[in-house]
Amino acid sequence: MFSSHTKFLMVFVAVLLGAAYPTTAFAAEKMPDIPFFEKWSGSPHADAKAEAFRHWDDDGEVPKACAKCHSSDGFRDFVGADGSPEGVVDKGAPITSVITCITCHNEATIVLDSVTFPSGLTIAHNGDSSRCMVCHQGRQAGANVDALAAGLPPDGVSDKLKFLNVHYRAAAATLWGSKAKIGYEYTGIDYQGRTDHWKNLNECVECHDPHSLDVRVEQCARCHETVTDVKSLSSIRWSKPDFDGDGDKREGIAGEVATLHETLMNVMQAYAKKVSKPIVYDAHAYPYFFYDTNANGTVDKGEAVFPNQYKSWTPRLLKAAYNYQFVAKDTGAYAHNPRYVMQLLFDSISDVSATTMTDMTGLVRP
Repeated sequence: MFSSHTKFLMVFVAVLLGAAYPTTAFAAEKMPDIPFFEKWSGSPHADAKAEAFRHWDDDGEVPKACAKCHSSDGFRDFVGADGSPEGVVDKGAPITSVITCITCHNEATIVLDSVTFPSGLTIAHNGDSSRCMVCHQGRQAGANVDALAAGLPPDGVSDKLKFLNVHYRAAAATLWGSKAKIGYEYTGIDYQGRTDHWKNLNECVECHDPHSLDVRVEQCARCHETVTDVKSLSSIRWSKPDFDGDGDKREGIAGEVATLHETLMNVMQAYAKKVSKPIVYDAHAYPYFFYDTNANGTVDKGEAVFPNQYKSWTPRLLKAAYNYQFVAKDTGAYAHNPRYVMQLLFDSISDVSATTMTDMTGLVRP
C-alpha cells in the first residue's frame, strides 16, 4: 500500500495536472484533504473538457500566444515561476493544462502586484487581484483601432481594416475603465476610470470566490435588498436617470446597459445598409460579424460562417463594432463598471447616428 505521504503527493500532482483523483489502487481509501478542492473542481478553471483548454487538441499544444491564459504551464512561464524570464511566454504549453493550485500559489505569482494591459498602461498595487487581471484584461485596446484606421476617411470602406476582437471576459479592463483604456474612447471626451464600490468590495477576490469563481451574492445582499441569488444581481440599480430612454426608471442597471447595447447594434445595421454592406452579429461564431446576405437584420442559416466574415469596414463602423464586442464579451460589465460601458455605448451610438441621422432623444450619457 502507499504511505499517506505518497498518497498525498499523488493526489496533489493529479490536481496540478487537472486530472481526477488517482484511481483503482487506492480509490476506496480516504484521500487527504486539499484545501478548497471541492470549490475548485466545480469551477471553469478546472474544466479540462472546456473549449478554453481543448481548442488546440489537433495542434498538440497550446501556442505561445495563447498559453499564458489557457494553461497552467503557460501562466507560470509568463510570471517566471518556472525559472524563465518574467513577462513573456517562452514556449507552447500542454493541452488540458487547466488552471490549478500551483498556477496561483507559487513564489512568483504570490508576489505579483502590477499588471500591464494591451494599451501599454501598467496598473500597480493590485495585490491578489493581479493574478486575475493578467488574463481577464483583453487582447486589444482602443489605440489599436485608431492605429488601424489612421489616415482613412471615417465613412470610406477600406480593405486595410479588419475587426479587432478584444477577446472574452475582459473584466479587469472594464473594472479599470479609462485607467486601462481597453475600450475605444472617442477623442476629446472624458471617460470613467476605475469603479469604486464599497470598502472591502473593490477587488476581484472580494466579490468573487477565488476558487469557485462564484459571485459572493451574500455580500451584495447586505446593501441591495432585491438580491437573493445570482440571477437577481441584474435587478440592482444605483442611479435615477433613464439612460436608455425606454421610460423604465426602476429596472436594474443591467437593463439599461442591455438596451443601449441593442440600440448600438440597430444603428450599426442602419449605417452599414446606408454606407457599406448589411451586417449581422453572432456572439458564438468567430469572427462574430458577418455579411447579412438577405439584409433582414438577423443571422440566418449559413451566414455565421467564416467565409462570410464581414470585411466592408469603415473606420466609423469598426470603432462602434469594437465597443459593441467589448461590452458583449464581459457578461458582468453592468457590475464591473456600468458608467464606463454606458459611456462607450452612448458615444458609439452618437458617432454612428451622425451619419444615419438616428433620433437619440431620450438617451442620457452617464
